[in-house]
Amino acid sequence: MTYHPKSDFMAVMMQRGFLADCTDYQGLDDAALKGGMPAYIGFDATAKSLHVGSLIQIMMLRWLQKTGGRPITLMGGGTTKVGDPSFRADERPLLTPAQIDDNIAGIKQVFSAYIDYNDGPSGAMMLNNAEWLDGLNYLDFLRDIGRHFSVNRMLAFESVKSRLDREQSLSFLEFNYMILQAYDFLELNRRYGCVLQMGGSDQWGNIVNGIDLTRRVLDHEIYGLTSPLLTTSDGKKMGKSASGAVWLNAEMLSPYEFWQFWRNTTDADVGRFLKLYTELPVEECDRLGALGGAEINDAKIVLAGEVTALLHGRAAAETAEATAREVFEKGGVGDDLPTLDLSEADVGDGISIVQLIVKAGLAKSGKEAKRLIAENGARIDDAPLTDAGLMLDAQALASPVKLSAGKKRHALVKLS
Repeated sequence: MTYHPKSDFMAVMMQRGFLADCTDYQGLDDAALKGGMPAYIGFDATAKSLHVGSLIQIMMLRWLQKTGGRPITLMGGGTTKVGDPSFRADERPLLTPAQIDDNIAGIKQVFSAYIDYNDGPSGAMMLNNAEWLDGLNYLDFLRDIGRHFSVNRMLAFESVKSRLDREQSLSFLEFNYMILQAYDFLELNRRYGCVLQMGGSDQWGNIVNGIDLTRRVLDHEIYGLTSPLLTTSDGKKMGKSASGAVWLNAEMLSPYEFWQFWRNTTDADVGRFLKLYTELPVEECDRLGALGGAEINDAKIVLAGEVTALLHGRAAAETAEATAREVFEKGGVGDDLPTLDLSEADVGDGISIVQLIVKAGLAKSGKEAKRLIAENGARIDDAPLTDAGLMLDAQALASPVKLSAGKKRHALVKLS
């Protein structure tokens, strides 16, 4: 549909590509115009860090605050105990309360890089749904909340239907998840005046449930907005790389590796990613995205620098770029490369090059490492590596050894 927004928030969502669907464009636009609009996104604590797949949601909260709204980052201390079944083929492993708290502590580090937590009208709030879910009385909850849900309707939601159509088990525990998420929206509206839930388009059914429940119980008007589920132009799910998840916490993925992920963006995705993941003006994003030939590589360096600066700071982004130039243009080692530190005990009488390639994260298995060598994709100190049986002893590792897989992935191996 063609809608011409009046509020800065809705204009940004539409112009930069954040908007997939909305329950009421006009109503949400009017609410945003009033200023200080509280809106939330929920994040379950299934790992110690979020990955790049969550970055679009975090950027939505950042833009909400920049346009005068009040972001709420809702940590799923309660819902993580159940696990969201949306579009999953299997049940999530259940975590202990201690693991969940540990994961929440790790995830919190990232948010403060993007949004400002304070008591002002647009100051962000960090909340945890365990606050209201942990103390629920089951019978009271069934009577007061469960009666508003139609099982027929819940079975028709795509996230549930896809599991049932494939005849994959959906536990009663997981089936309850959508009720708990709907209840989150109700409680956030009741306690904090929250009027908007945002999420990926796979959350549409859960968001609509929360809106219906809040209207039924409180008779309040609230809204939902979803972002597109991002895949790269070659069909890959956003947030995954050849070596695994692209984590946002620096201790799980170095700023250099994060920068390198964005530098390796496919040509066709550059303009779109600049709009979603940086704050460069839309016109500049379009100009950079339209570059061709060798110039598109300059646009990728801008993309990598801007995204890394938002998360890790401008200094880390500049260091990553300098390291990349040293590695790629001068064939140097680069101080900021991912490093594998080995003790002399690790090396013993010698360690195979195949083991080193795997330990350095350049291959997932010995088999993959051997194939890399056989296909002339591996280098050692910038020289072709052709001998899969090569053994390195402590003397050979006395100075750092640079390993490379292809042209873009490198690691240092050194004795500590």
